[in-house]
Amino acid sequence: MTENTSDNSTEKPSRWKSTILVPVFAPAVIITLLLVIGTVSNPELAGEAFSSTLAYITTTFGWFYMLAVAMFLIFIVMIAFSKWGNIKLGPDHSEPQYSFPAWFAMLFSAGYGIALLFFGVAEPVLHYAAPPAGAAETVDSAKQAMQIAFFHWGFHIWAIYGLVGLVLAYFSFRHGLPLSMRSALYPLIGDRIYGPIGHTVDVFAILGTLFGIATTLGLSVSQINAGLNYLWPSIPVNITVQIIAIAIITSLALISVVAGLDKGVKNLSILNMVLAIVLMVFVFAVGPSIMILETFLQNTGSYLNNIVERTFNLQAYTRSDWIGNWTLFIFGWTIAWAPFVGLFIAKISRGRTIRQFVMGVMLVPTIFTFLWFSIFGDTALHLIMNEGYTALITEVQNDTAIALFKLYERLPLTSIVSFITVILIITFFVTSSDSGSLVIDSLASGGAMHTPAWQRAFWAILEGVVASVLLLAGGLSALQTMTIASALPFSIIMIISAIGMWRALVIEGHRDQSLLHPMQSTRHHTGNPTTAWKKRLAGIVNFPDKAQVEKFINGVALEAMQGLQQNMVEQGWEAEVHADTEHGRVYIEIIKEGELDFIYDVRMREYARPSFAFPQMARADEAKEFYYRAEVFLRRGGQTYDVYGYDQQELIGDILDHFEKYLHFLHISPGSLPWNMAEHDEMLHDVPEVKPAS
Repeated sequence: MTENTSDNSTEKPSRWKSTILVPVFAPAVIITLLLVIGTVSNPELAGEAFSSTLAYITTTFGWFYMLAVAMFLIFIVMIAFSKWGNIKLGPDHSEPQYSFPAWFAMLFSAGYGIALLFFGVAEPVLHYAAPPAGAAETVDSAKQAMQIAFFHWGFHIWAIYGLVGLVLAYFSFRHGLPLSMRSALYPLIGDRIYGPIGHTVDVFAILGTLFGIATTLGLSVSQINAGLNYLWPSIPVNITVQIIAIAIITSLALISVVAGLDKGVKNLSILNMVLAIVLMVFVFAVGPSIMILETFLQNTGSYLNNIVERTFNLQAYTRSDWIGNWTLFIFGWTIAWAPFVGLFIAKISRGRTIRQFVMGVMLVPTIFTFLWFSIFGDTALHLIMNEGYTALITEVQNDTAIALFKLYERLPLTSIVSFITVILIITFFVTSSDSGSLVIDSLASGGAMHTPAWQRAFWAILEGVVASVLLLAGGLSALQTMTIASALPFSIIMIISAIGMWRALVIEGHRDQSLLHPMQSTRHHTGNPTTAWKKRLAGIVNFPDKAQVEKFINGVALEAMQGLQQNMVEQGWEAEVHADTEHGRVYIEIIKEGELDFIYDVRMREYARPSFAFPQMARADEAKEFYYRAEVFLRRGGQTYDVYGYDQQELIGDILDHFEKYLHFLHISPGSLPWNMAEHDEMLHDVPEVKPAS
């Protein structure tokens, strides 16, 4: 196996050194620029082309979108509750990088915070006034409006995001492949992901992300424009103001994108969540609180009861534009955003199990979304139905972007809350823009984890340019068309990715089964049986210092591996022994052409000395505060047992025990593809020192 040192490298590049992968970068930029130039040249013709394209896609492929989204939801739930749910997105010993609150804030801000601000009031009101079926402006249409809103923004869209994020995190962090969409195809096409097929997949992912972000930017600036006009009537509502807003937001995004993931996106995401929760609590407190709680429970029950019917409802017997303008647009928008949000979620989810990932991505945002729509949507419906604020319907129909601000007119502290909302819309989009730029730049660099700031800045600027041009060409309808169109090829890629992950999980299941294969361990069976148990007891109660463990690793362990290597070579196997004295580790790698390599790694790890160890030794001796272990690591991660004290024969026996399991895995997993990938960064490079509490 050859180590991939370019695609998934953890080394940070120099400030200006490019990481661009030309076969991906060039086609994506050329297609985007051709679209921009064509639209600027003839906006009217471009607008007509967008409209006809939208009509064709929704009429011809609407069934495919709905079926694909249903498949995504079923697949991700099935994986979470299967035996594979306990698999970690990374080596078995890895831990989550971010706390759950920070993780949720980042995935939610990147996901669709802007959509909630835009549609939280508008969608329930519009469906109440013009439902897809039944009489308008009735109690039944109010119920239907909330059920539709729940359906559009519930489990289905988070299944789309979750599937892409899960696939990317699994292949990247557990199998060392590049953090890029192409990696999902590895179980199906092998090393060809590094050729034209992989490049094409990443180009589609970039285009989908670019147009998805452009759509979001178009929605956000129209709402910002409406909010500014509401606060300061002298500011008009027109394309000029919106393009100026795009320029300002893009400038702010540039600052954040240069700051990077932890300093920029993480802090902005937490700010977004705090402001969003403040708005929710305020509207809940001053609105019809009891009704909100009641409708939340009732609408959630109705959503769960009707989820299957709505999932497959295409209005086949009553053809109308409703399904294309609403359900297909929202699902298409989500699929177009899936490379961006999925890759971003994957980046921040290393160390979580598949089940934790799915439950976190599916349940928490969905519950938050249902609360948001219940608080804002049902408050709006309450004002219309019970307090006679029917003018809100006309105002929302005339300008969807003004809906939230018109709701605030009937609530206290209107100006203050409106101003906070404008700030929140801006910060939400800045978060989406800079995290989107990070993702697109990573895709255009072949999955590189670290890229220079100027590359990220380039994509942030291009996002603003595309959004401005599409607004000039046809406003939101042009943005809507490009979103649905770009989602079509990527939905096919997502289906193929799901198949690839299923196959990879089946192979991993074969490996787990191979670990149950019975064998005769040589440990504790060498030497004099009478003294073997005494030697074992001494190892259990001994707490060696760093020098002792280093001596063992660089002596007994290294010599045992070298002896085994020599015998493996004599029997026709390719084997290599590596020593890393700086980090206190040695490992043997046995290479089988066309198969996953076998790796047995002995590492020195530091632990706090347990309290029960102190009665026999002086507590005042600070040098004895920690002890060290020589732990075994395999490809799948740490095995949490200590081999310090083994002699060469015992250690060779332990290596052969694991090698026998490895061979059994190859035997029971026929047809497994060659996983020619770089080893986990943490496995090959990072050697964390774990210091548990004493």
